[in-house]
Amino acid sequence: MDSNFFKNMEKKTGVNMQDVMELANSLQGANLQDEKTIRGVIQRVSQMAGKPVNKEMEDKIVQSIINDGKQLDFSTLAGMMNKK
Repeated sequence: MDSNFFKNMEKKTGVNMQDVMELANSLQGANLQDEKTIRGVIQRVSQMAGKPVNKEMEDKIVQSIINDGKQLDFSTLAGMMNKK
């Protein structure tokens, strides 16, 4: 990918794109129906984004992914974290 794209994303989001790529690579082959794995991803994304996620919100995200079949992607996580 174009390095300017990553620079622009970093500037807009404040999230290091190298961290995003490392997270994405770590998820390849991961069991995304495993609660522990999903909680780990939520916590890592929360830390990367600088947006704390309380236990109640984490539980809702996990339930949504496991029980409701939502996909585990950055858009889903970001949208759920930003809901009030």
